Amino acid sequence: MHSNLQVTMKLGFFVVRSLPILLLATVLGTSALAQSYPNRPIRIIVPYAAGGSVDTIARVIGAKLSDNLGQPVVIENRVGAGGNVGADVVAKSSPDGYTMLLAAAGHAISAGLYKSLPFEPIKDFTPVTQVIESAFVLLSSPKISAADLPELIELAKAKPGALNYGSSGVGSALHLAVEIMNNSAGIKMVHVPYRGDAPLYAALVAGDIQLAMSPLSSGVAQIKGGLLRGLAVTGPRRAPQLPDVPTFKEAGMSGLDVSSWQSLFMPAGVPREIVLKMQQEVAKVIRLPDVVARFQTLGGAEPVGSTPDEWAALFKSDVERYTRIIEKAGIPKVH
Repeated sequence: MHSNLQVTMKLGFFVVRSLPILLLATVLGTSALAQSYPNRPIRIIVPYAAGGSVDTIARVIGAKLSDNLGQPVVIENRVGAGGNVGADVVAKSSPDGYTMLLAAAGHAISAGLYKSLPFEPIKDFTPVTQVIESAFVLLSSPKISAADLPELIELAKAKPGALNYGSSGVGSALHLAVEIMNNSAGIKMVHVPYRGDAPLYAALVAGDIQLAMSPLSSGVAQIKGGLLRGLAVTGPRRAPQLPDVPTFKEAGMSGLDVSSWQSLFMPAGVPREIVLKMQQEVAKVIRLPDVVARFQTLGGAEPVGSTPDEWAALFKSDVERYTRIIEKAGIPKVH
């Protein structure tokens, strides 16, 4: 029995003495993994057509990442189902850090808008970083009597359902931004969808509809051209391109901190060291002067470069908020 006890004690001593060695080996292993990454080409899946803003930004940051990392960064357009086809490709890819998704706000909207998805937007992805954000501007027809946001809210409350607002797509971030406004202000305005921005702006100028939430990029031209009014911009501060247009908060309405964003995701299960390394590399390239200047030509997009944890929290918040507003507004699920 004495010899058995000695063996047990010796084995226990071995285990205790071995733990620091195992932990050190794990740390060194993960450190080596991050240092060796990447050692082959990286894919950025763009779930939208070539030539659009998401594709353009993917190619801008992809070229810079390739230069800095010493590996090709290949942009692959996988179009369909409002971005869900490309997202599904990434969700089902190997979690090794060599496949990424550059998604827009529709990725957060999908959970509430679609009856079923082949992936779960939160569980099946690893958030890497928010790349850019840009504000929206609420446009009004010159034929409407309301000259500012408080007057608009007063008019909408006096005539429930009498005001119409347009968007270029059911369930888009622009559509839902107005529904958030409806909910925040306790008003009811009727949604009129259009096929594209051109007919939407034509209807606004003609007075067929009274309002529309617009990307800042296209809204600025309409306002400065004197065709439409700008009532308020989303976001925490006034847009430099529209210094005379107040934020929603300045105009007396909270909760309109929605924006257009583009962000990078990897499949679930990618080692954290790789995720952190990619976030740091992206944060560097999006602040290069020529990249910032290029973003400004794309509707005044601002670089962000948030940490994975910061972006994960904000993305989860967006998914929950959009799901709530879709249900509250009674927007039918897409099959």
